[in-house]
Amino acid sequence: LFIVFVLLLVGNSVGHPQCLDYRPPFKPPFHLEFCTEYETFGCCDQDTDNAIAERYWDIMDFYDIQGYELCGGFVKDILCQECSPYAAHLYDAENPYTPLRNLPGLCFNYCSEFHVKCHSVVKLLTDDKHIQETCEKDRFMFCSLLNLPDQDYCYPNVLQNTILNRNLGSMVQDRSGCLQLCLIEVANGLRNPVLMLHSNDDTHRMFVGEQLGFVWIYLQDGSRLEEPFLDLSGTVLTTPWLGDERGFLGLAFHPQYRHNGRFFIYYSITVWDKVDKIRISELKVSAHDMNTADPHSERVIFEIEEPAANHNGGQLLFGLDGYMYIFTGDGGKAGDPFGKFGNAQNKSTLLGKVLRIDVDGSSKDGKPYRIPPDNPFISDKSALPEVYAYGVRNIWRCSVDRGDPVTHRGRGRIFCGDVGQNRFEEIDIIVKGGNYGWRAKEGFECYDVKMCHNSSLDDIPPIFAYSHHKGKSVTGGYVYRGCESPNLNGLYIFGDFMSGRLMALQEDKRTGTWKEKSICMGETQTCSFPGLINHHHKFIISFAEDEAGELYFMATSYPSAHSPFGTIYKFMDPSRRASPGKCKHKPLPIKVKGKRIPFVAQALTVLDSNAQPPTRAPPKRLKLTTQPPVTNVLPTTTRPTTAVQRSTTPQTTSTKKPVYQPVTTKKPVHQPVTTKKPVHQPVTTKKPVHQPVTTKKPVCKPATPRKGLKKGSKSKAGKPSRKKVSPGAGVTKPKVKLNPRATQKPGTVGLHNIPSRAPATSRPAGTLRKQKGSKTGKGPSEFLIKAHSGS
Repeated sequence: LFIVFVLLLVGNSVGHPQCLDYRPPFKPPFHLEFCTEYETFGCCDQDTDNAIAERYWDIMDFYDIQGYELCGGFVKDILCQECSPYAAHLYDAENPYTPLRNLPGLCFNYCSEFHVKCHSVVKLLTDDKHIQETCEKDRFMFCSLLNLPDQDYCYPNVLQNTILNRNLGSMVQDRSGCLQLCLIEVANGLRNPVLMLHSNDDTHRMFVGEQLGFVWIYLQDGSRLEEPFLDLSGTVLTTPWLGDERGFLGLAFHPQYRHNGRFFIYYSITVWDKVDKIRISELKVSAHDMNTADPHSERVIFEIEEPAANHNGGQLLFGLDGYMYIFTGDGGKAGDPFGKFGNAQNKSTLLGKVLRIDVDGSSKDGKPYRIPPDNPFISDKSALPEVYAYGVRNIWRCSVDRGDPVTHRGRGRIFCGDVGQNRFEEIDIIVKGGNYGWRAKEGFECYDVKMCHNSSLDDIPPIFAYSHHKGKSVTGGYVYRGCESPNLNGLYIFGDFMSGRLMALQEDKRTGTWKEKSICMGETQTCSFPGLINHHHKFIISFAEDEAGELYFMATSYPSAHSPFGTIYKFMDPSRRASPGKCKHKPLPIKVKGKRIPFVAQALTVLDSNAQPPTRAPPKRLKLTTQPPVTNVLPTTTRPTTAVQRSTTPQTTSTKKPVYQPVTTKKPVHQPVTTKKPVHQPVTTKKPVHQPVTTKKPVCKPATPRKGLKKGSKSKAGKPSRKKVSPGAGVTKPKVKLNPRATQKPGTVGLHNIPSRAPATSRPAGTLRKQKGSKTGKGPSEFLIKAHSGS
């Protein structure tokens, strides 16, 4: 019982990594030089890391060597929590409606040590008056204010918690190993959306086809054009019957669509009110509007008579070879009862086949297409030359694998879901001349026993099959090759129409076999990001891929061609995202002549369904790093002091306060209340009385770097210079700015002449990682001192 309790406790303690922009963490594309503890996974790229380093040095400008050694580690620890994968928890920023902290949550013991040694630095870390006043009054109240209710997430406990840091960045799984994903609702109110695809013309438009015969255009901002791209509702055969498979079923854009405007459609028609057929036609886009098809340009490629109302197939796609592939059903009814061996095994019929044609020409016998010269049965007189593969029952949704973005492994493979009869559903990879077994086999098992044991069958088994205990009608999907969710790369994601189950297959690259991975909707904590939902409609109709490679699926709550409950969802991995800027793309401009209908979400997001009433408006743009103290307001703020700080300038009226101490609530003795100018301060009336003489040159002029210094060498004063490095850039001359606020005696230690001794955690000389694209291999770690948390 104790073991079970521990397992349950561990299972319920799964972390929820989240950044201050309310999104998942990421792996930085380049080495971080300052907040190095988060360079493998966190919330900072190199630009943010450099900004935090600048903030750090601006604060440390106020301290001498003793203050630097005492407080540098604390300041660095606190500032770098913006890079923590749990930054949102540390700052109470789990959603846009909660009050954002000014400082990260600190564990009480750590905070107490920080307060004892460096409480004065709080005025430079935050401008929150309440925090500043509490810090000055009482250490216990101050640390209670910064502490978090959940001690697992306060710093530094969050670094030491093995449960929170276990498998950080990997996909979240439940106890049964089911992958937890979340969804984004992108469209709704559609009538049985059967397909969605892009035109591959860099416009990033999405074309959504309804079973009724309408094709709508959705723009990247989520809006839909008011007028349809194509309206075939008066021609397409549909009925309001529940589960009717006839209608507008397929669409494919020519690979050169951006230049020739050609596209192809697959739909059901009826002739003389008693003969059902499927028609494959070619159309062109309007010459006057890029968002409208020319309805008068239709050219019929061919028609196939359907002996029954079901098993209509419906997939069109272009392979990497430039040829068009057509996927037909076996003709319908049950068990493929047509002929001695059924339509699927009969290569002299077009039903139950994968067909391949060349639409860029016409044949000698007058057909509006040509037969590719390498079609497998072109020399077989008993077979139709269009046949590319056979033995399929009712393929519903296929896709072409883009291939791994780095190695291109798998590029060009065609995955299909083939709907089974009574026992099994299957996923196939289509190859030239392949026989996929129907009706001899269903999945891996025999269906027609006599045909199954025929030695001449030579069928290709599916890569995966599942029984009707999981689902009863497979919907083929896509191999994820997008950018936004790196953990999904290489997973073939598909689903089942009847059960609403989402599934994935992962390939073993050594053996070529595929292993199932179930997909579950993420729990409330897992999907607690703005805009995410963790539920969808039951009936999964189709899957889609946008121009950037991101995956979607279409589902409805009532599978009728006239039912307006169709919704489109986008997959999202809540455990890890791509680094900022990596997935950006600039679509080509789109000329819109009509109105746009903005998208209005209907599904309730996880945060909306569980959040408390808003306490603040969502920020339009979150600024991740705070700015250093403004120069013109610092003279009115008390200069920070440390436990070992000493006076560096002559004192006038008190031995406890240096002369650069700004005006406090109690006026200094040497400053009269009259309007007469003080004798010892020869300044003009335009300048504040507390400013030093402008003609006097500051004594603490920072030492500039000497030319010719080698890697690891130091300036004359011994303190490393600070530099900012951008990806791929070499080391440039450091910019040293004079700080008029830190006036010192000659010989005292300031920001730019700290002795050469660095904290023990700094990178040893010679171990600097070379920057990508850098000619010299030098980086900020030669100049930035890695602070520590001890005294």
